[in-house]
Amino acid sequence: MIAVVHHPSYVAPAPARSAYEWNKNGLVRDLLSDADGLEWHAPEPMPRQWLEAVHDPDYVAEVVEVRVPRDKERRIGFPVTPAVAHRAVHVPAGTWLAGKLALDRGYAANTAGGSHHALADTGAGYCIFNDLVCAAVRLVEEGDVARILIVDCDVHQGDGTAALTAGRPEIATYSIHAEKNFPVRKARSTLDIGLPDGVEDDEYLDTLARTLVPLIDQVRPDLILYQAGVDPWSGDKLGRLSLSLDGLIARDAWLAGLCAGRGIPLASALGGGYGTDPMEVAQRHARSVLTLGRSYAKQPLGGPKLKSSFAAG
Repeated sequence: MIAVVHHPSYVAPAPARSAYEWNKNGLVRDLLSDADGLEWHAPEPMPRQWLEAVHDPDYVAEVVEVRVPRDKERRIGFPVTPAVAHRAVHVPAGTWLAGKLALDRGYAANTAGGSHHALADTGAGYCIFNDLVCAAVRLVEEGDVARILIVDCDVHQGDGTAALTAGRPEIATYSIHAEKNFPVRKARSTLDIGLPDGVEDDEYLDTLARTLVPLIDQVRPDLILYQAGVDPWSGDKLGRLSLSLDGLIARDAWLAGLCAGRGIPLASALGGGYGTDPMEVAQRHARSVLTLGRSYAKQPLGGPKLKSSFAAG
């Protein structure tokens, strides 16, 4: 069974002046509900003190009490309404719960999250709280893991994740992204792979394997949190890379097989995906979750290590 985390608050009404794909989380849920072999879990809201372990307490209060200043809302990309604030405290808890489930099951998915642009005292780029870092910090502080690797395959660099984990040696970060895409000012991850515009499947997948495997060997993580953005697809509205849909599937299948073969639990968050057709975007995300879960299940925990080349996956 594939463990999937979802909460009704993920489907928040779209605030005015918002270009974010607010309906995609509900569509992803609906698409996954039609699939066999899934087990559903719902998170509680993340306690304020857990959020404050990563974000500035004043900013946490602004979100929870629905009084985010206009300048910060502009950086986020939409107004923070009561429904949006309610969603914001559930999404990080969902990624944390997916991490907990992955430690027990091998793989688990959150149907939201991947908010890798959120910084200590503000949100940015459609991200309010950085669920990846909130989950990672909590899992370390609770003693569930000693080392975590956050693998970010969104087309945009995980600048907030890199900034928030600086000085935390127990959390390593990897970002493979379009170098000329948002954000203009990049932060420094443990390892950043900035790609030129238009990179296609073979170059992307070869680069991913060539650079990520040695980092995994170096970090030896007890858990990988995966920002599974589907915006490297060639047709994505906000992407600058040129992966095919088969390329996205190959990426996720390879990573899941690599983790399973090495006995590394894997938890995924949705990440970015943008387009004019909400159902098409949701299909990309749902396909990613199913590919990850089914590919992980094909590999028994503790199996042989994979070679560094992508073909070995």
